[in-house]
Amino acid sequence: MLKQRIITALILAPLAILAIFYLPIPYFSALLMAIVAIGAWEWTSFMGIQRRIYRCFYSASTLVIIGLLWFFTPTVGAWSIKSAISFEISTLLWLSTAWWLSAILLIFSYPRFNKLWATNSLIIGVLGWLVLIPTWLAFVFLRTNNYSLDQFHGAQLLMYLFMLVWSADIGAYFVGKSFGKNKLLPNVSPGKTIEGFLGGIFCALILTLLVGLLSDWSFAKLITALFVTLLITSVSVLGDLTESMFKRQAGVKDSGTLLPGHGGILDRIDSLTATAPVFALCYVLLA
Repeated sequence: MLKQRIITALILAPLAILAIFYLPIPYFSALLMAIVAIGAWEWTSFMGIQRRIYRCFYSASTLVIIGLLWFFTPTVGAWSIKSAISFEISTLLWLSTAWWLSAILLIFSYPRFNKLWATNSLIIGVLGWLVLIPTWLAFVFLRTNNYSLDQFHGAQLLMYLFMLVWSADIGAYFVGKSFGKNKLLPNVSPGKTIEGFLGGIFCALILTLLVGLLSDWSFAKLITALFVTLLITSVSVLGDLTESMFKRQAGVKDSGTLLPGHGGILDRIDSLTATAPVFALCYVLLA
């Protein structure tokens, strides 16, 4: 399993980097839509939907919402500075952040209060939109930020986000395997440990510290970046735990089988669905 995970990661990582830096913005946005559509298809397994026509309907409706968002808001290269961010985009980022704060209550109360939502496909479907649609928006927002001044500024922001998530995942995996004894939330994800969680945060903080020193950041900027790193890596785990909760409730091991060693698209991007909107909002507020 580990060998498959490594091989898949070695294939996907370069492709992701090339897409982030070199795909024209419309194609980049369309590629994200396709990824989100697959994620929406996989999400229907959490809703208990098996018939293909209904799964297609949920994926298609997700694409329609994103398409309307793309058409009616300046999401692709229409802003160059923070003051140009529309009210709709800002609202969606805040709404997504509010959802992830609510997800904390869901995972900590699971399974005691899961009956409030677990048997309602409509509620789970709406929650899926809150997970997937802001992810698309945040990625496009970050990639196109300051685009007219520097075509690669947004790509660097996205790469920094990816590096934070990857370093936290790697640190959590190896520290958890080596030293993990105390379960983090066994009712939601039995494999995760407190030691792994702390190890992931530590690795991400070291990464930010190195980037800050190499980039000659000011002390104030470095402290701000370390604070954001602490927040983002914690939210990263929240995204992972939230998907684990939905999978456990639905009785499925993986969200899909598309990626050998990883499962489905949602299994690969679960951390990013939580971190991307929060990171984008942090950039709006702190940059």
